[in-house]
Amino acid sequence: MKTSMIFSKLVSFALILQLLNPTVVLSSSSSLSSSNGLTEIPKKFLDFAKRKEVVDWMVGIRRKIPENPELGYEEFETSKLIRLELDKLGIPYKYPVSVTGIVGFVGTGEPPFVAIRADMDALPIQETVDWEHKSKNPGKMHACGHDAHVSMVLGAAKILKQHLQELKGTVVLVFQPAEEGGGGAKKMLDAGVLDNVDAIFGLHVLHSAPIGTVACKPGPVLAGSGLFDAVISGKGGHAAIPQHSIDPILAASNVVVSLQHLVSREADPLDSQVVTVAKFQGGGAFNVIPDSVRIGGTFRAFSKASLIQLKKRIEEVIKGQAAVQRCSATVDFYNTKKPMLFFPPTENDKDLHEHFLKVAGDMLGNDKVKDMKPVMGSEDFAFYQEAFPGYFFFIGMQEENSPKLSSVHNPNFTINEDVLPYGAALHASLVTTYLLEAESKLRPTEGNLHDEL
Repeated sequence: MKTSMIFSKLVSFALILQLLNPTVVLSSSSSLSSSNGLTEIPKKFLDFAKRKEVVDWMVGIRRKIPENPELGYEEFETSKLIRLELDKLGIPYKYPVSVTGIVGFVGTGEPPFVAIRADMDALPIQETVDWEHKSKNPGKMHACGHDAHVSMVLGAAKILKQHLQELKGTVVLVFQPAEEGGGGAKKMLDAGVLDNVDAIFGLHVLHSAPIGTVACKPGPVLAGSGLFDAVISGKGGHAAIPQHSIDPILAASNVVVSLQHLVSREADPLDSQVVTVAKFQGGGAFNVIPDSVRIGGTFRAFSKASLIQLKKRIEEVIKGQAAVQRCSATVDFYNTKKPMLFFPPTENDKDLHEHFLKVAGDMLGNDKVKDMKPVMGSEDFAFYQEAFPGYFFFIGMQEENSPKLSSVHNPNFTINEDVLPYGAALHASLVTTYLLEAESKLRPTEGNLHDEL
């Protein structure tokens, strides 16, 4: 009787300890949630992505896209191709979203929801690369790797579809229009189709980094940016009698010089900022002072506060310097065709950074995961990061013994198609392990505990 009572108290005490400090005992069906299982997933997915039939499939899709490059919000044929492949994979989707966008779903259809994103638009560049799948649309080219991004997200979708049993939630496939200045990411958010997303991952090909490597960092990785357009108006006249004119070229020249002082004299030297005047249009004759001059450019910074301050001061300087020279000025941060959107800085979530380091290290090796410095380029992926945690990284595609690849936004830009399986496997691994980790965090609170006694 006494022994029975002692045993009963020990059992009660053990149960109390278990409730206060729960230890999850996984069933065999959840074995992939173990640390070993999570470590194996990236390698397994990369092996799958490198299968010849999978690589050939991704390459085939990728080569169709650059033949018919389409600018922002005009990606109708690209969108049609993506939907055809999703139909073949048996993946449901919503279309149209923000004109040409697509949002697909793989998994349980239940929370948590984690997204991967591909941009679809091309650039207004005349391609000079002479190859079998050269652009058939004059003045348009996939010169920023978006064709590869689409192929890699479709490749990830194929991997996920083949491993549905490992998805403990839903992966959202985001194919967005108009990344190149059109703010397609913001339009996708405004459509409300991503309201339940908990996190998002995106990538960009990097011509200068070796194949099989990735580059990343927590916090600001790309700058926020804005555009400005200004008209400085004076009074035209003969160049030989300038006293009868009000010279807008002189005023505009003073404006350009003064704008440079916003960074050199007003900004914190440790807070990187850029103001560049890249357009200066005025006059058409050697001996005529024009009535007006148009200037325009871009400003960039790594914080939203700095962007707002730059915008304020750019307008003040342009109008003030014009007035000094007896001219008037109008400053436009928008135009009549489409908003000149302010792109916020691309800032990587610190928790997702740790998750990325683990997954990429397991797949490629820790020595292949490189730290990168912030870059003054901008990305509308930042709009997603304002709505929920997001992570944006770069993936290398330079072969060691091959000629150097051209940079993006260049008419000679090319894709090393060996990068496709790496991107597809990373996308699929990041979201699969994210969902498994989310499930393991939730399970103790849901009472899924095994009483070993």
